[in-house]
Amino acid sequence: MFNMYKIFLGSFLILGLLTMFSCSSKKQIKYFDDLSDTARTVSISKVNYVEPSIQVDDILNVTILTLDPNATQIINAGNLALAGSAPAGGGNSAAIQTSNGYLVNKDGIIDLPILGKIKVAGLTTSQAREMIEEKSKTFFKDPSVSLRITNFKITIAGEVARPSTYVVPNEKVTILDALGMAGDLTIYGKRENVLLIRMNQDGSKEAHRLDLSKSAVLKSPYYYLKQNDYLYVEPAKTKIAASDAASLRTITIIGSFLSFIAIIITRIK
Repeated sequence: MFNMYKIFLGSFLILGLLTMFSCSSKKQIKYFDDLSDTARTVSISKVNYVEPSIQVDDILNVTILTLDPNATQIINAGNLALAGSAPAGGGNSAAIQTSNGYLVNKDGIIDLPILGKIKVAGLTTSQAREMIEEKSKTFFKDPSVSLRITNFKITIAGEVARPSTYVVPNEKVTILDALGMAGDLTIYGKRENVLLIRMNQDGSKEAHRLDLSKSAVLKSPYYYLKQNDYLYVEPAKTKIAASDAASLRTITIIGSFLSFIAIIITRIK
């Protein structure tokens, strides 16, 4: 019976130590930890925004305005809505996206009514707008052209609240905007080692590591995202430790309960 008491007391001692350990462990959850937490203003140098280049499979919304709205109606009507799909996160009906406009084909060309085929891949949206506006002057008087990418999408995966692929309504998106859309990192997200995978025009990919615990990321050339960027937040070791500790606590509780039952049975006998 003495051995039963030893098992019983040992099980509860282990459980107590695990509880103390889990309470005392610290999770690094702060952004920009090197910035002063006083009221003093900190100046951060400006990051030059580079306008994204149009890529194959982009969808462009092209609108041409003239004094006679009927003259360009056939072009503007071509910005037909294409049904999108719900992001991988699911459950959020507001996240279902639609993209409307003209598809940039595999040759980097869009085919506009009246204006014909125009190669836009590799151009920025401003350059493409100017090119289309110049070509429109052949057919229309004093045309004004607006152009934007309607399927500008980024993917956020890993330790965030809502991992998914998001279509954003503008081209000037920062890494903080993206994480905000995804509901921020979880407390287990590894803030000092966020992976950014970017696809280049030639189909090659490049990978970069970003440290969100330091303010230097606000000056990084990767602070502004580009279409089709992929962000991955890996889990910190604390998540694995917490998962292991929870499993061990469960086993310890079960073991303690069984030990208690064994002691009761022994005393009855």
